[in-house]
Amino acid sequence: MKIAIIGGAGAMGSVFGSFLFNGGNDVHLVDVSKTSVDQINSAGLTVKNSAGESRVAAVPATTDPATVGEVDLIITFVKCYHTEAAIRAAAPMIGDSTTVLSLQNGWGNAQRISDIIGKERVVVGVTYHSASLLEPGVVRHNAAGITHIGELDGKLSERLGSIAAAFSEAGLDVHQSSQIVSDIWSKLALNVCTLPTSALLRFTAGELPKHNGTLELMRSLLHETALVANAQGIQLDEEERWKSIVALLERAGAGKSSMLQDVENRRLTEIDVINGAITKAAATTNIETPYNLAMVQLIKALEETF
Repeated sequence: MKIAIIGGAGAMGSVFGSFLFNGGNDVHLVDVSKTSVDQINSAGLTVKNSAGESRVAAVPATTDPATVGEVDLIITFVKCYHTEAAIRAAAPMIGDSTTVLSLQNGWGNAQRISDIIGKERVVVGVTYHSASLLEPGVVRHNAAGITHIGELDGKLSERLGSIAAAFSEAGLDVHQSSQIVSDIWSKLALNVCTLPTSALLRFTAGELPKHNGTLELMRSLLHETALVANAQGIQLDEEERWKSIVALLERAGAGKSSMLQDVENRRLTEIDVINGAITKAAATTNIETPYNLAMVQLIKALEETF
């Protein structure tokens, strides 16, 4: 399968790119960072695991989508606020049979992509892999996890099966979902609780469950999220999510959340599609979300200092 990964020189794009390339696919990393692209093309893409072991993949990278040509699949990992620009720039890679898979954080990216290229081209997903960018061309794969992918209408289509097969053959744990919206909100619930909390306190993931204050705060954020989800007919079991979130954090170790990495690097965060998605959805209901609103306001205030 010919695959282009937008945001391919970033942490998550690099992890998926290396897996898919080593799995025998024709993979191209597309990224705006010329420094990263040049490093990958000259020395290969290095992915380190949590034990410090490295593997190098000679996957090609470019800053110019036009040099790639039409592809079967585009996977996008760009930050939410770069989505529209990235998809428009990807036009030379989009042919009649091209599918775009969003594995981005948060809620709302699929609509942004659909507005540009049409809903029929879009597949969505959510992944529980974790990675950090160490330097241009070098990433650490902090933890492996399952990736859920699905059609927006819930059908288990032929193209979904083809994508899943490519992932599976490359060693990626993948699940074809008929309820992808619920799967995305399940991951959103995790991010709502952990991302802004870790970013504001500068806590690693493993530090979050060690303090009563963070546990109480995260539980309140989750409660609001479950109320908003269920009010929209999206199934979200609050008790199941809480047990899963705490268990995940207790074995997370010293990994840093994506939002903490953004703050440390003085970059805009994705708060608008994380806690901001909850406050936006709540506006259509009678549900109050003061904890999520506070997270949005605090992160926005922090961003103003960058």
